[in-house]
Amino acid sequence: MLDLEQRNVQYLSGVGPVRAALLSGELQIETLHDLLYYFPYKYIDRSRIFSISEVDGTMPYIQLKGQILSFEKIGEGRKQRLVAHFTDGTGVADMVWFSGIKYTLDRYRPGVEYVVFGKPTIFGGRVNIAHPEIDSEANLNLSEMGMQPYYNTTERMKKAGLNSAALRKLIKNLLALITEPLPETLPEWLREQERLMPLTDALRIIHNPMTPLELRLAQLRLKFDELFYIQLNLARFVSERQSRFKGYVFSRIGEKFNRFYRDKLPFELTDAQKRVIREIRNDMGSGNQMNRLLQGDVGSGKTMVALMTMLIAIDNGYQACIMAPTEILSEQHYANINRYLKGLGIKVELLTGSIRGKRRERILKGLIEGSINILVSTHAVLEDNVEFSRLGFVVIDEQHRFGVAQRARLWGKSDMPPHVLVMTATPIPRTLALTLYGDLDVSVIDELPPGRKPIQTEHYYDGNHTSVYALLDRELKKGRQAYIVYPLIEESEKIDLKNLEDGYLTICDRFSGYSVGKVHGRMKSAEKDAEMQRFKRAETQIMVATTVIEVGVDVPNASIMVIENANRFGLSQLHQLRGRVGRGADQSFCLLVTPYQLSEDTRKRIEIMTATCDGFEIAEADLKLRGPGDLEGTQQSGIVFDLRLANLARDGVLIERCRELAREIIAKDPQLTSKENRLMGRILKRLKKSPFDWSYIS
Repeated sequence: MLDLEQRNVQYLSGVGPVRAALLSGELQIETLHDLLYYFPYKYIDRSRIFSISEVDGTMPYIQLKGQILSFEKIGEGRKQRLVAHFTDGTGVADMVWFSGIKYTLDRYRPGVEYVVFGKPTIFGGRVNIAHPEIDSEANLNLSEMGMQPYYNTTERMKKAGLNSAALRKLIKNLLALITEPLPETLPEWLREQERLMPLTDALRIIHNPMTPLELRLAQLRLKFDELFYIQLNLARFVSERQSRFKGYVFSRIGEKFNRFYRDKLPFELTDAQKRVIREIRNDMGSGNQMNRLLQGDVGSGKTMVALMTMLIAIDNGYQACIMAPTEILSEQHYANINRYLKGLGIKVELLTGSIRGKRRERILKGLIEGSINILVSTHAVLEDNVEFSRLGFVVIDEQHRFGVAQRARLWGKSDMPPHVLVMTATPIPRTLALTLYGDLDVSVIDELPPGRKPIQTEHYYDGNHTSVYALLDRELKKGRQAYIVYPLIEESEKIDLKNLEDGYLTICDRFSGYSVGKVHGRMKSAEKDAEMQRFKRAETQIMVATTVIEVGVDVPNASIMVIENANRFGLSQLHQLRGRVGRGADQSFCLLVTPYQLSEDTRKRIEIMTATCDGFEIAEADLKLRGPGDLEGTQQSGIVFDLRLANLARDGVLIERCRELAREIIAKDPQLTSKENRLMGRILKRLKKSPFDWSYIS
């Protein structure tokens, strides 16, 4: 049997050492297997012949059959072009060449019947096709052409003659060598149950489909392979983790929780918050270690859920810890938790990198002795000398800002791995969450507390700053505060953007009656924190900033956010920045300022932002616009998406089905040792070399 994975591509007919080096260097194609799995990026139906009379300028590609009436050279020298007047009896079309004129005149003759293929435009009322593909009907054998595949290539490849057509020929040569079925990647029972075609058929059809239906069925089979094995691997890891790591059993809801709920809860919980607390309670009482992802928009009440579930740990005799990515955020958590728990006899401490000396020694001693119930911290909690008496519950805020290895170190702080709740205010589309965080259970807070008004988002062009400043004036006169965000700190010669330094001077001049602060990423942490604390205390009314405020201090009095050059920010970042306002009961505003000239994608982003405040709706749109690899959080997770066919934005139903199947299979046969599942176990071992980081903690 032909070993595709071991056979070097250079030994395929039509390749050789020079082309093999090019394929390896440009496309990382080194073996016959690599070439077979290099799929087309589009297909064009070559089975249909159009008539010239029905062609219009909106068609992507057309195919005509007829004769060249005559050739005509137009222009002189380097600007010369060749026009062939072509007819099929229903009209006349012009074929145009701007280069290769001598070759074209030598090869094609008037009066001979040809099939012409290309992209049509309408010029002067006539159909024009620039640099068409021309061949005889006999050579093309139209009845067998079907959907012609097109392959991505590079400029270096094209210069060396390795264009899409050349790749098509190489893959045709490869398919001719496959004379018997390739080893299957799915057991027969699963293929029959899910009505999937055999692998060999799918690979043949993906490179040479005859109909759109045939193509869809082949793509379905190959997408299933990609997505199913991702979910099977995740399901296996969840199963292994649950069998290896038992969790502390928090069986009781005790006095601390009940007193807080009855006497201290500052507002009525939303139904979504109640649902999530029930899900976490069930996890913590199951005997298995909890690993749960809590998603919720800015202001949805994730911190309150975290606090109440920490109280469950305390009622069961354990300590809890909440870890935040910055000192300023951890100080905010510390202040809020202390305020909420006042009078309940719960000891809360703050540990950050800047806390030194006797205070630090006292905190470390209190953790070991068990007198501290809740620790609020930054990365400082990960240091080796930070030890707990009985750490049972860990909350990680803004989890994408912590690496996998950092989070895993928390496991060593306890006899058994503590229950882990990771929180994010960056909404993640469900299809992405099932893949990126597939080994975590996902909870979603999908409603805001009552009384919160949606942030009014408006789009202004650069020439309309008078209107922007008028709205700022109005809010400042009410005693409110404002953020003004710029994408750069200093002027760049390469990118013509407004910058923070110039903007700061402009704002100071225009709003001279108010105190203006400034924060950016090049400032020292202590300087940034001091500026943000001044803003929180309303000592400054306007904060001019870069995106360092994206995750920052909660200032309910801030009611207006101006984002300059909003075209330079992604959807997720715009949504996060907007979430800095609208945290009080008053109406808040987000003003997106852009140049007049915008790309189509940018215009869509701005339209989405002005149309909705729903973070999950925005995240879905972001996924469709940008793809998963560019979304915030994917790189920090350690997972690289290298899906050849599956699309996380469009294949949600298939992802859900693969996840369901994977969980069912692993629940019945965790080690995949049964006869019917053994093949899947072997495939998973091969995936050890995949680019996915199958970590126990995502």
